[in-house]
Amino acid sequence: MISDDNPVPVSSGMVLEVLQSRIDSGQLETWLISSSGRSLAFVTNTEHAMVMLLEDEGDPGEHAVDLGAEGASGGFGLSNAQDDMYPNEDTVPIREAFRLVGHIVGTGAWPMDARRVVDR
Repeated sequence: MISDDNPVPVSSGMVLEVLQSRIDSGQLETWLISSSGRSLAFVTNTEHAMVMLLEDEGDPGEHAVDLGAEGASGGFGLSNAQDDMYPNEDTVPIREAFRLVGHIVGTGAWPMDARRVVDR
């Protein structure tokens, strides 16, 4: 389910298409909520994305990383109109972000080769 003002159910097979549609319309932050209470956050600047998986509300979770990436990038637009900047190491290229989200939504777990940091 996409968590918005009016939560919208979305099938796992449609998640990436829905994410792309939201990006195309300027919605750069998307929260996917599972029936088990897990949350998957996707925030992008259209080139890189922050991908975070949280077990429940209040969980610091874990997030995908691009170890060794230097610098920082801005333009990560949040739904509250805030424009965030993140270290490039804490984001991944958009294509990798889509791959990670597709796998997590489809299987419930990170891909075996995913680089991530546990923030708990």
